Amino acid sequence: MERKTTPVNKAKKSANSRDDRLKAALKANMGRRKAQAKARAQSDASDSNEAVKSEGQD
Repeated sequence: MERKTTPVNKAKKSANSRDDRLKAALKANMGRRKAQAKARAQSDASDSNEAVKSEGQD
């Protein structure tokens, strides 16, 4: 006999794929946020270093 997939199985499968997509999107978003924060921190550090150098030249 051949087994047919029931709508319940399809719903579970689509719910799992939705969860997987959401997890992947969240991971990508967190990666972008981390990179953005790191770039900002480096930018702030270089700005403060330049301010210290310019104050020392007065």
